[in-house]
Amino acid sequence: MAKKDKTLTTSFGQPVSDDQNSLTAGNPGPVLMQDVHLLEKLAHFDRERIPERVVHAKGAGAHGYFEASADMSQYTRAAFLSEAGKKTEVFVRFSTVGGEKGSADSERDPRGFAVKFYTEEGNYDMVGNNTPVFFIRDAIKFPDFIHTQKRNPVTNLKDPDMFWDFLSLTPESIHQVTILFSDRGTPRTYRHMNGYSSHTFLWYNANGDYYWVKYHFKTEQGIQNLTAAEADALKSSDPDHATRDLFDAIARGEYPSWRVEVQIMTPEQALDYRFDPFDITRVWPHADFPPITIGRMVLDRNPENYFNEVEQSAFSPANFVPGIGPSPDKLLQGRLFSYHDTHRHRLGTNYAQLPVNAPKSAAHTYQRDGFMNFGGPGAPNYYPNTFNGPAPDPTSGEPVRPVSGVMGRQPHNHPNDNFVQTGALYRDVMTAADRDHLVGNIVGHLRNAQKRLQLRQTALFYLADAEYGRRVAEGLGLDVKEVQKLAAMSQEERVRATS
Repeated sequence: MAKKDKTLTTSFGQPVSDDQNSLTAGNPGPVLMQDVHLLEKLAHFDRERIPERVVHAKGAGAHGYFEASADMSQYTRAAFLSEAGKKTEVFVRFSTVGGEKGSADSERDPRGFAVKFYTEEGNYDMVGNNTPVFFIRDAIKFPDFIHTQKRNPVTNLKDPDMFWDFLSLTPESIHQVTILFSDRGTPRTYRHMNGYSSHTFLWYNANGDYYWVKYHFKTEQGIQNLTAAEADALKSSDPDHATRDLFDAIARGEYPSWRVEVQIMTPEQALDYRFDPFDITRVWPHADFPPITIGRMVLDRNPENYFNEVEQSAFSPANFVPGIGPSPDKLLQGRLFSYHDTHRHRLGTNYAQLPVNAPKSAAHTYQRDGFMNFGGPGAPNYYPNTFNGPAPDPTSGEPVRPVSGVMGRQPHNHPNDNFVQTGALYRDVMTAADRDHLVGNIVGHLRNAQKRLQLRQTALFYLADAEYGRRVAEGLGLDVKEVQKLAAMSQEERVRATS
């Protein structure tokens, strides 16, 4: 039996008789306003572009699954981690951070690594990056930081002075800056990079015991990075190379996979650990907190419609399930609000009803109406009620924990400084070739900034490691003694001397 051809219809299902010629009075026209098919096409086309993401605008995504390899119920009551072999459907979006939607996949930039777990208890989102740290530790700095990564409002150009002015005024950024300007700042593909929660999160079990955790997604394809020259070549020859690589690999049946690990810290260990465990500019050394494998993530299905499944996907670090919650990390605390808020602006009040964002489990809320509400129930729309509406489950909440302190806008005051881990990364982790590339990449970018900014930033590199700072200074043609003099100052003195 021959397959019946599909009939073109309007979006409301009425058959279309002709999709090539507008309805006119005579030939050639004029066009009649009663051509409702024409008007519908044009009106929809006028509105096809939703606001792009302020950050993470350029991205690619895929569907797959997470399979737990261990029963983690001694640490968390999260059902999807309760038994070895349990599978949970996931959707993953990879992205660059600072560039616009049309930017190149090979830009020097952190890479977003967002995972949506469709669990039986609702959606759990792990919204991380391909780096274990970040530039800032307080959300109040985030709008300013992102402004410096975007375009100058006067020239509409990327501005090295803005970029390095902010970073050199924010010493906590030095760890992430060092990673960004290494070859890890230009991963070869999305398949060949790790993902990290970066933030610390709360795990709690059925008994109310709680722990602090960090997530690691370790690529099973092996880490591969681009040199600066290779990345620059791809910008012109194949600006969508990572997007294409992910799609094509899955289409070929070469399903990318990641081993999922966690580091676990007890509340007692957190009290007197030598680094602030909630500071996103720090890592937890593996020697102190060895990663534990909890499962494996595999991506095995491409989207059928990029806009529906990738562009309209919305992740939030505030999407938790029972057994998982936030930490006191100040940057995370700000993200808990900001992500839902930006999605309501970009996608609409009812974005959670879009198929890619909707939980696979039933959702029961008292939220009603708003633009594009197509899945909400009717009455009752209030709580409490005596009409059999959904009721809270007191057992699903986080365990009670002590919170105390003096209210105020308080700077970070942990005794450990901003430079110890960065220096260890440079000396002990990077190879000689890694250090060569790092210095070359920094010099290539920083030389475009004003000399006073070069001096201020190079002094920070010197504070992390003397050789690191000296090599950057020499590459920029700066007086090393002047850099050393600035490095010996306090940050306040250094800023005054270079302003």
